[in-house]
Amino acid sequence: LSVDAFTASVVNPACPPYQTSVVSELRGFRGIAMKYVSHAFASGAAFALALSAVPSIAQDRQDDAAVAAEAGEHDKLFALFADADERELKLNPVGALFRGDMRYADRLGDYLTDEYLAASKADNAKNIAMLAEIDRSKLSATDQLAYDVFAYNQQRTLAGFAPEILAVTQVRPINHFSGFHTFYPNFASGQSAAPFKTVTDYENNLKRHKDYIAITDRAIDRFREGMETGVLETKLTIGNVVSQLDTQLAMPVEESPFFMPVKNFPEDFSDEDKARLTEEYRAGTAEIYAVHARLRDFLRDEYMPVARDTVGLSQMKGGAELYSQLIEDTTTLPLEPDYLHNLGLTEVARIKNGMEEIKREVGFAGTLNQFFDYVRTDAKFKPESREALTQTYYDIGKQVDAKIGDYFSLVPKTPLEIKPYEEYREKFEAGGSYNSGAPDGSRPGTFYFNAYDLPSRLTTGNVTLYLHEGAPGHHFQISLAQENTDLPAFMRFGGNTAYVEGWALYAETLGYPMGFFDDPWNRYGTLQDEQLRAMRLVVDTGLHAKGWTRQQAIDFMLENSGMTETEVVAEVERYIAIPSQALAYKVGALKIQELRKRAEEQLGDKFDIRDFHAEVLGTGSLPMPVLEAKIDRWIAAKAG
Repeated sequence: LSVDAFTASVVNPACPPYQTSVVSELRGFRGIAMKYVSHAFASGAAFALALSAVPSIAQDRQDDAAVAAEAGEHDKLFALFADADERELKLNPVGALFRGDMRYADRLGDYLTDEYLAASKADNAKNIAMLAEIDRSKLSATDQLAYDVFAYNQQRTLAGFAPEILAVTQVRPINHFSGFHTFYPNFASGQSAAPFKTVTDYENNLKRHKDYIAITDRAIDRFREGMETGVLETKLTIGNVVSQLDTQLAMPVEESPFFMPVKNFPEDFSDEDKARLTEEYRAGTAEIYAVHARLRDFLRDEYMPVARDTVGLSQMKGGAELYSQLIEDTTTLPLEPDYLHNLGLTEVARIKNGMEEIKREVGFAGTLNQFFDYVRTDAKFKPESREALTQTYYDIGKQVDAKIGDYFSLVPKTPLEIKPYEEYREKFEAGGSYNSGAPDGSRPGTFYFNAYDLPSRLTTGNVTLYLHEGAPGHHFQISLAQENTDLPAFMRFGGNTAYVEGWALYAETLGYPMGFFDDPWNRYGTLQDEQLRAMRLVVDTGLHAKGWTRQQAIDFMLENSGMTETEVVAEVERYIAIPSQALAYKVGALKIQELRKRAEEQLGDKFDIRDFHAEVLGTGSLPMPVLEAKIDRWIAAKAG
């Protein structure tokens, strides 16, 4: 799975939201959207239950008082959610735009400013204070869940404001996986969430250009602060940023994604507006090229000579403390690097044995590594063309659709579009990703796959990638959350990586009962992908806690999987750029699998896979301890 399929960890308030994302452009701004059941239904059910139990008039009155108290606390809680959300949208206006809220569409935000940080701190303090005024014991069970998630998010945000954390995050504003320079070209092209239907839409985009230029210049200033304090990014990541900027600057202005909107004017625009906007977009694009050149030249000529040769956080000033915090942010559990490293080694060995079984099943006579080389190099496992690869994913989508009803009682209304990355960005993207659709269904969700360097791509993992990024993985989870307008906005549009990516990795395993992995090559592909997540536990902790080099990490992954070197290098450089995020996949998936096994054993014939999935997904992205407690309550109630 790609970085784009990731989702974002708990937002680090010291940095712009895009820096905490590892998914696509959307997740860079508002994390991964979640699914939540209606709080209104839960409160209404509690009210109905109170009225149905009437042993006495006195009991009636007691029940009425309890319901009134619950309703009062519910209203206070959801007023807090609404207020916090509105403050968040004003601070991070692109998040509003992705929802279709155009009130702040002429702004990107004041990222990388002291004012932005101060406002973030003030919002966090206000949220914590307002939450403390609400009596949790008087809330319904579902509202208590919302309370707990909101409290968890605020506490993790608060942890990000610790001086020692700010000192090592603010001064490293971008790398090749996180930064406006990777997000903004597509966002401003007319191919993303920003609408280009009216003259005002086009003018808003030009205004956002001004913010983008200011943010990019501020990034240079922040890097300079790090040069003074000795907190530095790696030569590797900065070198990749320079290459990205070189690629963008090499494009003629009129072929740039920033110029694309004027090539697709709506028919009702006047000739005068078309002519004016064309010139303004040409000038605006030139200004963006100028700031890109400033950033590129600074990074290449001034920053690179002093950047770190090492790649791990533990080898950066203040990095060990940051890594510990990032682990808890992404896994939602206070896990130690050594525990995760050893867990990964155990999983790598188990999955490797599964691939040995496939080798025997298909009659391959050589060693396992020779088997890996055979699959890596044989032409029958390579896509024939960009068009053929696209058709393969269309076919997989239809086959999944035909089986989904046996496993899910709730499916999203938002359609799913399947397409390759645009050629201008595909070189630096991972194997696939998901971009969410609009909450009102006006824009479909999109499963992106990578068609760059086709000889390096293998078809064995196509099914697994689709299950993870598309249905029933991220597309189901994100779309159902956004479509549920009864939920508080932070639950519709927020989440944690362990749940989000844990669910998507769990979704891959449904390919077994669906019959996709009866085919040994599809099963080979899914084991390779599962091995990737297991190796991440080893490699991420190796790099950031045990002093591993980039080459050590590459060698370990090549030795223990059938991944191509192109894929391995992209993965390792991802882990270097966004520490700890990759740990959450396997941690979250193992927890969901553990909970399913517990439910199957305790419920026996009462267990229904559709009910379990609804229960896991029904209240959205929960921290792992909260999810576990919720499933335990469900098992107890169902066992009755």
